[in-house]
Amino acid sequence: MKYTHKRFCLTAIALLLVLRFVPKTSADEIRQKVPVASVITYLGYEKAIELRNDSTRVVLCPEVGGRVLEYSLNGNNILYISQDERDWKPGKRPASSAGRFDIGPELVIPERRVLWSGEWTGQITGPGSAKLISQPDHSTGVQLERTFTLATDSSRLQCTQTIINVSGETKEWCHWSRTFAVGKGICLIPVTPHSRFPNNYVMYEEGSLINMRPEDPGIREREGMIEIFQIPRKPKLGFDSTAGLMAYVAPTNLLFVKRFAADRDRVYNEAAGLTVSVWYPDNQMIELEPIGPRESLKPGERASFTEVWWLADLEFPETPSQLDLSQLKIRMESLK
Repeated sequence: MKYTHKRFCLTAIALLLVLRFVPKTSADEIRQKVPVASVITYLGYEKAIELRNDSTRVVLCPEVGGRVLEYSLNGNNILYISQDERDWKPGKRPASSAGRFDIGPELVIPERRVLWSGEWTGQITGPGSAKLISQPDHSTGVQLERTFTLATDSSRLQCTQTIINVSGETKEWCHWSRTFAVGKGICLIPVTPHSRFPNNYVMYEEGSLINMRPEDPGIREREGMIEIFQIPRKPKLGFDSTAGLMAYVAPTNLLFVKRFAADRDRVYNEAAGLTVSVWYPDNQMIELEPIGPRESLKPGERASFTEVWWLADLEFPETPSQLDLSQLKIRMESLK
C-alpha cells in the first residue's frame, strides 16, 4: 500500500512526538555506566590499578602483596591504611595494611613473604576488572591469582583468589581473607544451626588456648546474629557459621558486607574448624576474615574462592549497643 501525502505527514509528526519524549543519553552518561580501569600512582605505588564507576572506587596494589588499598563509596574508604603505608616510598620496607588476602591454615603454614609482601604482576582484563598474579612461592609450593570485578552500577566487587599448585607434590591449603577495615565499629555474624561451639563462637586466649565457652560483655547473640559491639576482652574470635555472610558497621557511617560460600560438608582446616574469624584489637582497625575449606591440590591443580563485597551508607548509632538490626537486615537485603 502506498502512502498518501497526508498519511506520510501524519506519520512524520507522530514520530517527532515520540522522539521528543524519549530521554536523551549523553556520551558522559554512557561512560558513567561503564566501569573504568586504569593504571595510576597511589601512595607512592606507581603500578596501582584503579577500578571505578559512578559511586565506587577500588585501588589495587600489585607492588606489595597483591592487595586492595581502597574500596570506597562516594569517596569514603572502608579500608584501614596504616601510617607506615601512607609514608611508604620505593626502596623502603614493604607495608601491608588495607585489603589483604592470604592462605592458611594459620598455625601450620610456613612463612611466605613472596606471597604476602612480594611484588605481583597486575593486568587490566576489561572494563572494571583486573587480575593480580604472584610469583611462585617455594615455601608453600603454590602461586596465587586474584581477580577483581567491579559492577557497572553498584558497589558490588567480586574478589576471587585462586591457589595453583606449582610444586611436585600434593598441597593442602585454604583461602584466608585478612581485610583491615577502619576500626571501632560493630561486627555481625549470622548464627546457623548445629554449631560446634556452645556460645556459637570461640575466643583465642593466651598462647594456643582456644576458649570454647567464652563470655564477654561486648559480644551477644541478638535476632539471629552474633553482635560484637565493643572491643572484646581478647581480640581474636572464631565462628563456624555456614551463612556465608559477615557485616560490619563502621563509625564512618558505612556498611561493609561480605558474602562467600560456606559448606557444612567440607573440611575446614583451621585449628577450630573456622569458616569466619574476626580480629578486633583496641586499635584503629578490625580484621574481617572469611576462611575457605581445605583444598587438596595435586601438582598442577587449582582451586578458587570468591568473596563478594558491598558497601552502603548506614548511620552509625550514637550508642553502639543500640544498633537497629531490623534496619540493618533490610539494608543488607538490598545489597544483592
